[in-house]
Amino acid sequence: MNYSVFEVFRIGIGPSSSHTVGPMSAVASFLDELRQKGVFDRVSRVAVKLYGSLALTGVGHATDFAVIAGLLGNIPEDIDPETSRDQVAAVHREKRLTLGGHHEIAFAPETDLVLHKAEFLPEHPNGMIVEAFDAAGASLHTNVYFSIGGGAVLDRAALAASRAESCDAVPHRSVRYPFDSAEDLLDVCRETGLTIAELIMANELSYQDEAATRAKLLKVWAVMRGCLERGLKTEGILPGGLNVRRRASSLYRQATAVDSKLTGDFRAMDMVSAFAIAVNEENAAGGRVVTAPTNGSAGVIPAVMNYFVLSREGSDLPAALDELIMEFLLTAAGVGMLYKKNASISAAEMGCQGEIGVSCSMAAAGLAAVLGATNEQIEHAAEIGMEHNLGMTCDPIGGLVQVPCIERNSMGAMKAINAARLAMMDDGQHVVSLDAVIETMRQTGHDLQSKYKETSLGGLAATVVYC
Repeated sequence: MNYSVFEVFRIGIGPSSSHTVGPMSAVASFLDELRQKGVFDRVSRVAVKLYGSLALTGVGHATDFAVIAGLLGNIPEDIDPETSRDQVAAVHREKRLTLGGHHEIAFAPETDLVLHKAEFLPEHPNGMIVEAFDAAGASLHTNVYFSIGGGAVLDRAALAASRAESCDAVPHRSVRYPFDSAEDLLDVCRETGLTIAELIMANELSYQDEAATRAKLLKVWAVMRGCLERGLKTEGILPGGLNVRRRASSLYRQATAVDSKLTGDFRAMDMVSAFAIAVNEENAAGGRVVTAPTNGSAGVIPAVMNYFVLSREGSDLPAALDELIMEFLLTAAGVGMLYKKNASISAAEMGCQGEIGVSCSMAAAGLAAVLGATNEQIEHAAEIGMEHNLGMTCDPIGGLVQVPCIERNSMGAMKAINAARLAMMDDGQHVVSLDAVIETMRQTGHDLQSKYKETSLGGLAATVVYC
């Protein structure tokens, strides 16, 4: 299957792509299906059932909020976080909602939104069932959805088709330069003389024209940068009950203090950490973020990109900054597509290696590209980025995307910069290929026990006591 860049980078809200963005998108799809069936106006009640990881960490990951916001007609890219919180609070008080912004129905979250914490649907850990009823209690429509990572959602039929030997049943665009592996990608680049970014751009023109693609890429960066800047300015305690203090602003002040005794290298490291933490504090607070490729790992790529942008100030590099930003994002997206094609970016399937590990790999590739690396060095950077994140568990304390999730973005960003530099100090030849490390990640993810994969039943979530 071919992917658009904007299936890797999705604009949405925090705290989770799989648990917030995905369920909201699933509900939006359900409302569209009601309209297509011509039964929307007959709906008197909607029931939503969450299973597996969606249920176990649903409240901490704001899945309950996302479902209700989606029923109100919100979609991830356009939702206003502040307004929607007020709307959802009103539903809890009044036990009623305006379905799709169209007509009012009864909805009691305590009974109409059920979390089945002890039950997993067989197809995927992130499953949910949505059903609509008429005034007499007869079912009008039901469907089963799976949030498969990074905000992407498939219903039961589409998921089965995507896993079949032939994926022809799954609609997708034909692209100019199809590739199924990193080896394929490098081979096509050699044959055409294209960089990875140029190849991904050529393929993206199957989805929209060049002007629209460029505008969307720069919008992605604008949202990333805006999120980072808000995080650097905002202080206080994050919601959820862990009483985690926002510290990005303090870290940034210390890193940039005129009277600091830190050398330039330490300053740069501290600034990168502040950037990454700023984004994921915003994510934890339910702010507007970009999946990169997920919300839980949303801080790695913006932190590395901002590090590069600042390092370029006063330089005489010939390329315009916008061109470099697009080159970074296109290259990173190409690597992200490989993980989506051949493994998964869902922490409920892969653990945190599927989030922080993938974002580190993508950021390393993007940074190497804008620093002038060859395609082979870019592939090597991506491989290094994942190789040293293999086996990372997803064990959020209290089901919240806060501890250890926020700090992991700082570590991922630092590893990405190191991976890019290590790769560029060599000629691109290396023992472990990117394809091999992706397959290793896939196998490792399947071998991880369920309690270490976004269930909050193991790891730090089980050993750290909080009140």
